[in-house]
Amino acid sequence: MSSVSLKVENVSKAYAGHQALNDVSISVDPGSVYGLLGPNGAGKTSLIRIINQITAPDSGHVYIDNQPLSHEHTQIIGYLPEERGLYKKMKIGEQMIYLARLKGMTSALAHSKLKGWFEKFEIQPWWEKKVEELSKGMAQKIQFISTVLHEPKLLILDEPFSGFDPVNAQLIRNEILELKRKGTTIILSTHNMTSVEEICEKIALINKSKKVLEGSVSEIRAMHKSDLYSIVFTGNLLAFTNALWANFELVNSISEGQKHICTVRLLRGNNLNRLLEATLPHAEIVSVQEIIPSMNDIFVQTVSSNTPAI
Repeated sequence: MSSVSLKVENVSKAYAGHQALNDVSISVDPGSVYGLLGPNGAGKTSLIRIINQITAPDSGHVYIDNQPLSHEHTQIIGYLPEERGLYKKMKIGEQMIYLARLKGMTSALAHSKLKGWFEKFEIQPWWEKKVEELSKGMAQKIQFISTVLHEPKLLILDEPFSGFDPVNAQLIRNEILELKRKGTTIILSTHNMTSVEEICEKIALINKSKKVLEGSVSEIRAMHKSDLYSIVFTGNLLAFTNALWANFELVNSISEGQKHICTVRLLRGNNLNRLLEATLPHAEIVSVQEIIPSMNDIFVQTVSSNTPAI
């Protein structure tokens, strides 16, 4: 499969006086998994609806492979919305064939591909069931299959892990990675920060209609580190603390007999080597690990810093 790129340039959108998006730009590389993050009401869904041509932007442009977004692109896009849209009274097999035909697949091809997916997910007995007979997680599996069945080049997933237990969430996560391996360009909108760290190469954080952060996961985590180290050692805790003086800050400490676990912050341009030089005469170091914030920590910190206090 040939991969496609997506560019959103200076897109704005307002609804009845509410600014949903304000001059938002993002760039999604071909064949990558791009995390679209933000609190509820930030503007993520508005951006997704514009990419899917459900609504149009008030200003700005969207490009797929450097071509302006057009009606023809709907056939290469797969969209799993957060609010599921299956017909509850319709039999699952019949419904899946119908949805596949809407994406341009023949009935025979849809049957063939669905057989493979139903076997992979071990859901062969579901073909004659109705959606209303399924649990939320089971219905979610069906919706995921219908979204990817036509092998879209651009896949947009809005909270794809909602309703799943850990085993099935891992199943879907593995399928997303397999689609990426095959060349699918994927936009993942989720509040599951663990999944973001595991599968996204690049993210954008939208808050209050504006993009407030964008970059690779590794770059963003490195950018938000605060020179904190966790040091495990044996020896005299008081002597270790005194050795820090004014060049380092003891943030907290936990003692378990002769073993101590301390969190230390570097101050005044000092580095790890100087920290070790200062403390080694007073402690036997067991391990040292830099503390880098998780994506969840960065999400909370960034959103909070962009939210005025009440």
